[in-house]
Amino acid sequence: MTETTAIDKTIPGPGQVDKPLFAITGGFIALFCALALIDIDLLSRLVDWGFNFSATWFGLYWQALLLATFLIGLVLCILPGAGTRMGALERPEFSLFQWGSMIMCTLLAGGGVFWAAGEPIAHYLSTPPLFGDLGGDPAARAHAALAQSYLHWGFLAWAILGSLTTVMLMHYHYDKGLPLAPRTLLYPVFGERAIRGPIGLIADASCIIAVVAGTVGPIGFLGLQMSYGLNALFGIPDSFATQTVVILALAGLYTISAISGLSRGIQLLSRVNVILASILLAFMLVAGPTFFIFDGFAGGMGVYLSNFLDLTMYRGEAGAFGEPGWLGWWTVFFWGWFLGYGPLMAIFIARVSRGRSIRSIILMLSIVAPIVTNFWFTIIGGTGIALEQAVPGVISGPFEGFNLPAGLLAITQALPLGFLLSLLFLVLTMIFVATTSDSMSFVIATAMSDDTPSPALRAFWGLAMGVMALILISTGAGGIGKLQSFIVVTAVPVSLVLLPSLWDALRITLALGRRA
Repeated sequence: MTETTAIDKTIPGPGQVDKPLFAITGGFIALFCALALIDIDLLSRLVDWGFNFSATWFGLYWQALLLATFLIGLVLCILPGAGTRMGALERPEFSLFQWGSMIMCTLLAGGGVFWAAGEPIAHYLSTPPLFGDLGGDPAARAHAALAQSYLHWGFLAWAILGSLTTVMLMHYHYDKGLPLAPRTLLYPVFGERAIRGPIGLIADASCIIAVVAGTVGPIGFLGLQMSYGLNALFGIPDSFATQTVVILALAGLYTISAISGLSRGIQLLSRVNVILASILLAFMLVAGPTFFIFDGFAGGMGVYLSNFLDLTMYRGEAGAFGEPGWLGWWTVFFWGWFLGYGPLMAIFIARVSRGRSIRSIILMLSIVAPIVTNFWFTIIGGTGIALEQAVPGVISGPFEGFNLPAGLLAITQALPLGFLLSLLFLVLTMIFVATTSDSMSFVIATAMSDDTPSPALRAFWGLAMGVMALILISTGAGGIGKLQSFIVVTAVPVSLVLLPSLWDALRITLALGRRA
């Protein structure tokens, strides 16, 4: 029996589901929700302990892993094999606009709206420790605040979501016939044991649980944030009933989209998302502090690039064991969040990038998308900083207590047509979360089935994440918050799954270059 034949038998046929994987992931999620309903305090203690342990013992490893992934990806771009088109197609399956839209919208999600408003102003009000005391220089504080935001949402964050792992998955799946699943990333180390044994099952389950945690969190937060926004704009009660209606509407939207597949629903949502976001940002750029935005982007990028290594590997304010400190609540939290998405996001990118070259995939993820994201943060967050400088308290007042939706509404309502702008940003946020949720429903189903999973399996995961969000919200905002912290715990095993990509993507690209 040849290696390929042996491996092919492990790949589920059309409509088949990996039942052990389904049972483990579904069972774990059910237990998490049950514990939240029975004893939210016990769940909080367990998650806090796991969060502190992960931040303390894995933070430095994650910082090094993200930096290495980004730098190795840039090296791949100049190798002879970088021009190889992946996915067994000579021409791309999707146009450049369609492809870029799906990738951008999947990562940014609702967090890309609320964090774009909240993180820059948070760093402006409390300067990140790397920069020391900049209290007497508002311009320097603004540039430092934007630079720190760029670190968390820029080159490194995007690179870990598929710059190397997408190369591996596309090579092993489309060229070698291995499953389009996280376990395939361990094939260079464990061989067939990763594909057919418990190692692969654990890898797949860890990655799926991490993505469910990372996706249910934004779904739940959207319910809370939309309820707050509807109350502020229309006087609708900010209650569990309103949050339920919002989440059910969202779940219905992204489930229908996920069932319709990549070429219809997900692509359509992404296109609408990009068009609406572009219109809103263009309006803010013209109606808002235009000069400040461009100056902030140039200044922030200058500080970011000149302090790139210091920002990336900063270890001060790490906190003692049991207390994550500034680093744990900011950089390590974000790294855990993005690491958790890494393998399944790579599956999504591999699925939508057929016919694209290694170089184009890496440049889109590691360079183009981060620069667009940084400018996005500058328009929204930079506007907030400019408004705060002009009238102290106009943004920081509503934002007090780290109230992300209040921070966003304070920014949008301070601009011309503030009511309409605020309403459209709420709509944009909902579509962003729907785009991410339907994409993740699709790739979760792909990981436990095949690269064309059944509509029923996609619908199940879409609805399951919505129901999970409702269960956790019913326990209070703390339930969703603990799930968001839990993704940092799940990032520990996921980061080990990503480790082989550091050398194997390089090996694959060199081998493809020798064949050319």
